[in-house]
Amino acid sequence: MEAIATKPRLKRPAKTLPEELVYETIAGRVFYRKGYRKVLNKTKTIEEIMGSSGLQSIIVSYLMMRVLSKLNEAKFTVLCNEIGLHIDHRNNPASDIGIFDVNVLTPDLVDIHYVNVPAKIFIEVDIRADVEDLGETGYITLKTNELFKFGAEKVIWILSNAQKVIVAEKGERSWPWSDWNEDIEVLDGVSFNVGQYLAQKGINPVK
Repeated sequence: MEAIATKPRLKRPAKTLPEELVYETIAGRVFYRKGYRKVLNKTKTIEEIMGSSGLQSIIVSYLMMRVLSKLNEAKFTVLCNEIGLHIDHRNNPASDIGIFDVNVLTPDLVDIHYVNVPAKIFIEVDIRADVEDLGETGYITLKTNELFKFGAEKVIWILSNAQKVIVAEKGERSWPWSDWNEDIEVLDGVSFNVGQYLAQKGINPVK
């Protein structure tokens, strides 16, 4: 997958929306939560679109178990739960999992505010923002490149609808797509296999 040029600007709702509907801001672009249009149409409540699906939750839980059980805690700190990141003004993306070097995310930087230093590796499970105006490929490219500019070395995307994994590494011109039944290396010998894990749990993602 190659990085592509994004559209110069996104269409945004004309009226001011509740802050709860904003998922993240990337390079000045506001992205609302997936399903926000249904909230505006009053066919869903804000609460109904805020949480993760059961499938997304179990994938994140599995990844956390794999990473935490194998990773050297003396070298890395692992954060999850829709991490709020502050890159600069109007550049506040969210991330599912971040693996931080302990020398970068030092104890004094952990407080009630967004994290303002980059993870070595970010892992994203599905697209939780409404990207209708930009498209999934454009959104993935935009967000991944901003995380690279921030200082990330690798960004891994797990897309449950396609049952694919994208591994993007900084400096690489193309980002390979893999079947999620393949072993994917995170770092330092830590790997995961989402498809295999779901099969072992008896979970069928296609219903």
